[in-house]
Formats: sequence, C-alpha cells, structure tokens
Amino acid sequence: MDWYENASAREWRTTPAPAEVLAFHRSLPAYRPTPLTAVPGLAAELGVGRVLVKDESSRLGLPAFKALGAWWAIDRALVEGTAELVTATDGNHGRAVARRAVQLGLDAFVFVPDVVSEAAIAAIRDEGATVRVVPGSYDDAVAEAAAYAGAERLLIQDSAWPGYEVVPQLIVDGYSTLFREIEASADLVVVPMGVGSVAQAAVTHYRSEAAGPMLLGVEPTAAPCITTSLLAGKPVTVPTTKTVMAGLNCGTPSTLAWPVLRSGLDHAITVDDEAALQASTDLAAAGISSGPSGAATLAGLRAARPNLNLGSDSTVILINTEAAH
Repeated sequence: MDWYENASAREWRTTPAPAEVLAFHRSLPAYRPTPLTAVPGLAAELGVGRVLVKDESSRLGLPAFKALGAWWAIDRALVEGTAELVTATDGNHGRAVARRAVQLGLDAFVFVPDVVSEAAIAAIRDEGATVRVVPGSYDDAVAEAAAYAGAERLLIQDSAWPGYEVVPQLIVDGYSTLFREIEASADLVVVPMGVGSVAQAAVTHYRSEAAGPMLLGVEPTAAPCITTSLLAGKPVTVPTTKTVMAGLNCGTPSTLAWPVLRSGLDHAITVDDEAALQASTDLAAAGISSGPSGAATLAGLRAARPNLNLGSDSTVILINTEAAH
C-alpha cells in the first residue's frame, strides 16, 4: 500500500465546469439523478457519522457513470460529416461511446487491451461497435485507437496527452453532473483513479467552493500511476499487471488531470484486489451493486482510515462508479 498526502490541497482554488453540462444531461430522455445511499453499518465500522454512497451502477441506461462524460464530449465535438467514433477502453467507457454512436446513427470502433474480460468485450459488441483486441496494456490500446482515428474519425478518449486535450477536458466537464447532483455536505469524498479524469472532475468541483471537503483518490496496487506520480512530484508511467479493478488499470496519468490532482487532491492510496473484492461483497450486502473498480473507494477508505482526521460526526461520500459484473 502506498500513501500520499498534500496538507495544502484544500487551499487551492479553480473554476467549476460549465453550467450547461447539467442542462444537457437533464435534456436527455433517460436522465435521472443517481441515488445517494446511506450505509449505517459502514459508518459504525469506520467510526464516522455517515457513509453515503453515490451509486452510479445505473446511469443513462448503462451500468456505469461513463456516459456522462462521453455523451457530453460527443455532443460538443461532433462536426458535420463525422461518420465514426473511435475510443480505447477497459470496458464501460467504450460501451458508452458505442451506445451514443448508435443513437446518433454513427459507427463505433473500440480498442481494448487483452486483459479485458470476454464478457466486457461482448457487452461492447452488443452495443453495435466493432471491437479490436490489442495485445498489451491500456496505454497500448489508446495508442492504437489514436493512430486509427487519425484526422478522419472522431477520437473520444478520456485520457489526455500533449496535442490531444480538448475532448478529454469535455469528458471531465461531463462528469461534473455526478458531483452537482450531490446535495449533502461532506467532510471527505472518495473517488477512484485510473488516468485521473473522474478524480480531476471531483477536485475541480469541490475546489471551486470556499470550504470543500477532503478528497481521497484510490487506485490499484497493480496500476498506481497517479499515486506514484504524486509521490515523485512529476508524471510517471508505470508498468501495469492484471487486476480485478479493470476500469482503473491504467499506466499513464492524463496530462489534464495531473496538475489538478497535484494541486487539489488531499490524499491518494493504493489497494489490492482482495480488498476491492471484499468491498464489492460488503456493498452488495448493503443493497448496492458495485464492481471492484467502484468498490475500490470503500477499500481505500478502510485502508486510509487511521490516517484521516474524521470523527463520530463526520460525513463521508463514496463514489461507486459501476455496477457489479
């Protein structure tokens, strides 16, 4: 387990995502705010007043939050003549892109690393997308997707790099709806980290407020690119191995997420597969469907609890990004 803390993070300020993002999502026929569910048993276990789970296991007809970002980005980036959307994914993002492509009468081509399960690949194909399995890591799949997209097709990627930052920023802005729906005040919000985009959205939202909560980011020990980078003080690409937290199995931080997380994220921690699986089981017992990537937030809270300044009246919000699968 690696641990990172930034004592000055809550003093940093930025500007929020555009207000029209929420208006766009509200205009979609399938839009409903996702629930914020209290889990008293976890609050008692962790010695806090409340544990609330922002449950993204069903969002816009899909089993994860990803459509919030992908659909907003597609809406803003689509130009006349676009015929095909392209992306790389560990699963849920590709499925969201494929679903929107069908809704808009477009083709979708999705690249996946070979560690992605057959069930996840089948789910993307069932959305009508062409899928190519790439031997190697998530980073390898992103590189192939970018090369295939070229200048003729629209690449919808949530990871940014120099020269490709407009669409990733739109995706991050799209995630802001998740946090804008949360009306409860919190002392701590816990978010999962892959390339860092949803964590970037959390920091952007809460650091635009005068007195936002502490923010804890969680990622797998098998793919700790954000925590490793924060500890090193610079972006670092790390080797990755297979993990049950497939949606977080990323080796390179997004260039957009990195400066925001470096400045505004209070804490980061890594968790192993066993802890994530146990957290998934425990959330299921509380009536919340969560895959290991979503349940990583509970695993991270448990691991970090001794280092966190929380009391018996504190409120903690866990972001559950996906349904069980």
